[in-house]
Amino acid sequence: MNRKREQAEKRGHFAELVALMYLRLKGYRLLAQRFKTPQGEVDLIMRRRDVTAFIEVKARGTRDQGVEAVTTTQSKRISAAARFWMARDRISNRNFCRFDIVVVNAYFLPHHIENAFPGDA
Repeated sequence: MNRKREQAEKRGHFAELVALMYLRLKGYRLLAQRFKTPQGEVDLIMRRRDVTAFIEVKARGTRDQGVEAVTTTQSKRISAAARFWMARDRISNRNFCRFDIVVVNAYFLPHHIENAFPGDA
């Protein structure tokens, strides 16, 4: 792996940690981190009350750049992975699920965007 890619991966993992801590402070409970399926991957799966949130974390300069970084193809992969999760988890299957984005900026400040994209993209 080249050096630039390694740095980007480290930055991404750190952004996930920042997002995780931020969401825990908001009352979310971690169900899975970097949940991988043959169809795709979800960075964080968290629950608060009766909502299961499938969360994509982006380390970007601005909120808008983070939202724009989640492509249609990526949202389809996340949705497919979420369906895989829901087939195994009866609680999320019975309750409300949504797709969120947490953008972590250069100052490590997280911005949580609920319902950032539709699950059937």
